Amino acid sequence: MLKTRVIPCLLLNGTGLVKTQQFKNPKYIGDPINAVKIFNEKEVDELIFLDISVTKSKKEPNFDFIKKIASEAFMPFAYGGGITRLDQIEHLFNIGVDKVILNTIAFENPSLISEAARVYGSQSIVVAIDYKTNFLGKIEVFVSCGTKNTKLKPVEYAKKMQELGAGEIFLNSIDREGMFKGYDINTIKQVTNIINIPVIASGGARSLNDFKLAITEGGASAVAAGSFFVLHGVHRAVLITYPGYNELEKLLKTE
Repeated sequence: MLKTRVIPCLLLNGTGLVKTQQFKNPKYIGDPINAVKIFNEKEVDELIFLDISVTKSKKEPNFDFIKKIASEAFMPFAYGGGITRLDQIEHLFNIGVDKVILNTIAFENPSLISEAARVYGSQSIVVAIDYKTNFLGKIEVFVSCGTKNTKLKPVEYAKKMQELGAGEIFLNSIDREGMFKGYDINTIKQVTNIINIPVIASGGARSLNDFKLAITEGGASAVAAGSFFVLHGVHRAVLITYPGYNELEKLLKTE
């Protein structure tokens, strides 16, 4: 098994699979269940699902559809979107989710992190930190699908989330999301230098070498990508793919 996780991050819009650029203009790219089946065949170690529709509409997670995903997925997966209560987290675990990802609610009700970590263990609680550069040129954390500025810096926010009980940080650059510009190594490094829980770097992957840089220079424990795994070529045609184990083994250190 690879020591470093390389995780496809799939965006759900209802029961459809979509891809965005800088959190805007979701483009339908196919059936999530079909994507799961392909990733099963590719022997992917882990998946992330983020439902952007329930957060915007303030609805609950689509438990029936998530259960369907769980029944098809051969690998562990994390789910985020619409989670606001402890009973929802319990339900998600009961239907097959392995980790929950808290984003907006982590800012609005941080006590949920501590409560969930106490009940289910920190290792199953991930906090997503979406950040971008504001109009003054400062890098700040945004919630509510990137529409609400918290005025907090990613470093201080990550430190607070760790103190509250988060077991992992999903660090995502809004500016680079879907843009194929490479990871924001500087911010990744700042965050990994200040906390001691795993950091999943996300936003901007364009090549396998970007994965390596996020790990060796940024200090990330894992890397996630969306467009890299579902779009292909200069015309960004839909093609769900994943590097072979041997290819990743050559690039990344193994246990």
